[in-house]
Amino acid sequence: MTAILPLHPLRYRTVFISDTHLGFRGARADYLLEFLESMECETLYLVGDIIDIWEMRRRGLRWSESHNAVIQNILARARRGTRVVYIPGNHDEMMRDYAGMTIEGVEICMRATHQCADGRRLLVLHGDEFDTVVQCSRLVAMLGNRMYAWLIRANHWVNRVRQALNRPYWSLAAHLKHRVKNAMQYIANYEDALVHEAREAGVDGLVCGHIHHAELSERDGLLYCNDGDWVESCTALAESHSGELSLVDWIALRETLSGTVDAGKVERRHAA
Repeated sequence: MTAILPLHPLRYRTVFISDTHLGFRGARADYLLEFLESMECETLYLVGDIIDIWEMRRRGLRWSESHNAVIQNILARARRGTRVVYIPGNHDEMMRDYAGMTIEGVEICMRATHQCADGRRLLVLHGDEFDTVVQCSRLVAMLGNRMYAWLIRANHWVNRVRQALNRPYWSLAAHLKHRVKNAMQYIANYEDALVHEAREAGVDGLVCGHIHHAELSERDGLLYCNDGDWVESCTALAESHSGELSLVDWIALRETLSGTVDAGKVERRHAA
C-alpha cells in the first residue's frame, strides 16, 4: 500500500507515461506506483523506455518490489479492460521485435495515432529515432547514459540532504539541462524534428518522450506534447473526457494531496 491515495481516484480518458526506466536504480517506481494507484483511465499509453534493458545488461538485475508492483498494476489494468498500448523505446528496444503482437492484453507497436475526444489526432512515438546522438553513435549514447546515471545518483544524495533540512525535491539533472546552452539547443532541435514528423503524418500534433523534458506547447500550428519521465520530473500527460490535455506533475500533486501546496501548481493545461 502506498502512502498517498486520494479519497476519489483521478479520472482521465487517456494517460501517457514514458521513460520509467524500471530496472534502473534511479527510477522513481515508488512515485509511479502511487500515481497508478491513484488514477483511472480508459487508455494507457506506455511511450517507451519502460524497462531499462541497457542498464540491466550493464549493472545486472536491479528489480525491486516497487518495480514489480508497477508492472503488475499495468497488467491488471489490461485484464480489467483498460486499453494498454506499449511503444518500445531505445532502452527497451528488444521489445520492438514483438511489434504488432498483443501480449497479456498489452498491444505492442512502433507508433500509434491517438484520437482525442475533441477529434484531434496525435501521433504517438517514443522519439529516439529523431535523436541524432542515438542514431549517429551508439557508443556516445551509451557514454551519455552513464553520465546521466551518475547525475541521478548525485541527485539522490543531494535530496537526502534537502529532505533532512525539510526542503522539497529538486532535480539536479533538470537544473543542469536548463543552464547548459548546448543542452537547450539539443532539446529545441529534437522538438523541431518531431513537429516536422507530425506535419508529414498529417496529424494535429504528437506525443513523445525520450529526452526527459516534459513539455506541452503549440509549435507552428501543431501540438507538441512530451510526457516527461519517472526518474527526474515524475510527470505524465493526461487527456480529460472532454479532450483537454494537461501535464500532471506527480511530485506537486502528491504534496497537494497532503495539503502542502496550492493545487494550481499541479497541472499546466493546454488552452485548446
